[in-house]
Amino acid sequence: MPRRGLVAGPDLEYFQRRYFTPAEVAQHNRPEDLWVSYLGRVYDLTSLAQEYKGNLLLKPIVEVAGQDISHWFDPKTKDIRKHIDPLTGCLRYCTPRGRFVHVPPQLPCSDWANDFGKPWWQGSYYEVGRLSAKTRSIRIINTLTSQEHTLEVGVLESIWEILHRYLPYNAHAASYTWKYEGKNLNMDFTLEENGIRDEEEEFDYLNMDGHRR
Repeated sequence: MPRRGLVAGPDLEYFQRRYFTPAEVAQHNRPEDLWVSYLGRVYDLTSLAQEYKGNLLLKPIVEVAGQDISHWFDPKTKDIRKHIDPLTGCLRYCTPRGRFVHVPPQLPCSDWANDFGKPWWQGSYYEVGRLSAKTRSIRIINTLTSQEHTLEVGVLESIWEILHRYLPYNAHAASYTWKYEGKNLNMDFTLEENGIRDEEEEFDYLNMDGHRR
């Protein structure tokens, strides 16, 4: 069977993108679908939320579902920020929103279970990818149907990753050769590496809307 313009590449059924935009993280903002980002990484805490469902210690985490919580952390130690507790004079985790899951109580407590191993914020168990520090909007045009779609993508994403984002709009996206101004794109490269400049800053300077271009 002819495979017109079929692009050789990864198995997209199992393909995992490396980057997620803040807007994507923000969509996962419920206890049954709970993501957060911090220190440049994205974490899926849904299973943690299910494990501690109904526990008051989950409340501060649910309140920030879909948000970036880097301000909770010391960027040097990558641990929760600490302060001197005014009640005990001891160094404790700083939790302005209230104590949350895996944070020890202020005072010794016999009913606190500390057999959970590593706290949820340590290690990569819940990590699903990286947070895109900068994004850009692009237009993808299917030249066979003249359909256009605008996507927000991370500037460090490869064309493969962008293709993966585009699949909900065109399930056959991998069956075509991707081009820009008539030139085949290197699917392993980013947009910039393929010579597709981000003109957003120029548009901002000229007070123009890049989406209308």
